[in-house]
Amino acid sequence: MKLLTKLREQQRWSRTELGRRARLHPSRVGQAESGRAILYDVELGRLAVALGYSGDPHDLLSDVATESAS
Repeated sequence: MKLLTKLREQQRWSRTELGRRARLHPSRVGQAESGRAILYDVELGRLAVALGYSGDPHDLLSDVATESAS
């Protein structure tokens, strides 16, 4: 799971809500989460601000380990 998806889900936001807050079309959010699109730096910056993420915006597209239910 990408960090972007994890943070969005922690907020309990849909892709539409995150897109609204970041001023991006929800399909762009979906494309970024699925790896089907490369976002411009400005788009990544908007996502980071919307999510309150203070790290490198490029890290939003990195995969993070998730705990699996046992």
